Amino acid sequence: MHSAQNPPHDRRPTASEAKRAYLAMVERITVSGVRDAAAEREELRRMPEELARWLTDHRLLDPGGERLSPPERALRHIVAEHGRRLQETVEGLGRDAQALEDVLSVLTAPRADAREAVEIEYFTDRSRTRRRLEELDSSGLEEFLVMRNGFPDAQVLETSLTGDLEMLEDGVRMRMLTSQQAVRSHVAARYLNALIDAGVEVRVAPTVPLHMNILDRAIVVIGAGPGPRGEGGDVILHSTPVAQCFFTVFTHAWDLARPHGGQRPGRGRAGCELSAQEREVLALLATGAKDETIARRLACSDRTLRRLMNQIMEKLGASSRFEAGVAAAHLGLVS
Repeated sequence: MHSAQNPPHDRRPTASEAKRAYLAMVERITVSGVRDAAAEREELRRMPEELARWLTDHRLLDPGGERLSPPERALRHIVAEHGRRLQETVEGLGRDAQALEDVLSVLTAPRADAREAVEIEYFTDRSRTRRRLEELDSSGLEEFLVMRNGFPDAQVLETSLTGDLEMLEDGVRMRMLTSQQAVRSHVAARYLNALIDAGVEVRVAPTVPLHMNILDRAIVVIGAGPGPRGEGGDVILHSTPVAQCFFTVFTHAWDLARPHGGQRPGRGRAGCELSAQEREVLALLATGAKDETIARRLACSDRTLRRLMNQIMEKLGASSRFEAGVAAAHLGLVS
């Protein structure tokens, strides 16, 4: 290739350079009248990495980097991909609207008594909050839901882990939802991995709205202080209707989150562990089927389908449906 078509390795190619290189290769293929796959692969292997990346990003080069794609096919791929993203955005907004309606319906549900007393405790010292939680844990706790947008220092986490493991040994079911920012800490990662090894389900969301615990869907502990994790003040609310409202918020955020990537060794290579139903979901997704179509085909609810998708992404080590589809294709799970 000429220098204009084959830019140096030490800089990114301009759009015009990339287009010229692509059109030059297409012209050689057209002029020859015969597409020599081996020669095409060899020329593409010699192509500078940045130029190959530009073509791949524009869908003008297949993901394997061995064959050019015509502009018509590239356009179809781009339109289809953006269509999927728009559909996911629409579905996400729909779920958000439904969650708001669910919370409002709980808040405005008719009650036998128009007035209800809610017991409230307030602590300005988080160590006192922890001691109070230990007292509540010892009173026959069965379910413990946790929402965290940050974690304390290593010493506090170590103490907390000891209590959490004892609670789990007593048969308490525990789920934890945390933010992407929170899990970047090595201390937090070790803490979460220890919980996962003990059987706790951990999921990660881009953001988490509250620093909160829900005990048996009857007691809510919320960090209400000025600090980023609610430091400086904790409120404990003893009310089943109030706790149910916050449980709805937790469930909505949980369904949209992804399993914590560090949960199990070997994750992302577990294609053989996919069930027949999970493989069917992947196959249907590969055809472009929408959620409602897949749920109808499987005779399951939308929530069950979302849970299946989370399981599939967890097993394949994917953070999105698109990544799950790519991983499944590489593993030969879908045709």
